[in-house]
Amino acid sequence: MFVFSLLNNQPSAHEKISGSISYPNISGLASFYQVKGGVLVVVEVSGLPSSNQPNTSSIFALHIHGGSQYSGYADDPFADADTHYNPAQRPHPEHSGDLPPLFGNQGYAFKSIFTSHFSVEEIINRTILIHASPDDFTTQPSANSGKNITCGQIVRSNRIRF
Repeated sequence: MFVFSLLNNQPSAHEKISGSISYPNISGLASFYQVKGGVLVVVEVSGLPSSNQPNTSSIFALHIHGGSQYSGYADDPFADADTHYNPAQRPHPEHSGDLPPLFGNQGYAFKSIFTSHFSVEEIINRTILIHASPDDFTTQPSANSGKNITCGQIVRSNRIRF
């Protein structure tokens, strides 16, 4: 019952997920709860590409990236998000920012995970990216997870607004 009572509290940090130029219907929230021994990450997203669309997977890689900006240029609109958050310089898939994938269900995905790979304080002002394809957990340095479809900045939750 600890998890359910925790989810009634404001998270330590969050990232408001919103669509990009190519995927304007995406919206959701990633919440980070600092608890004893690690961080509970809860992600809820809607408007993801649906697997009934041509050349579209229903599995989406999810990573925390080291950059603090989610801007870029025409060919890579999230280039400034940088690479996977990896302060220990480990090979993929052992980066601190490597998270299990989102499994889409007609454009909707929900996941929760407990991790000790980072603290909330370490990821404040970093970015989360959702990628168009699943992470292959092999390709170096960053998983062959396809096009970046949305990105946002993780902020402290002292003033969450929806």
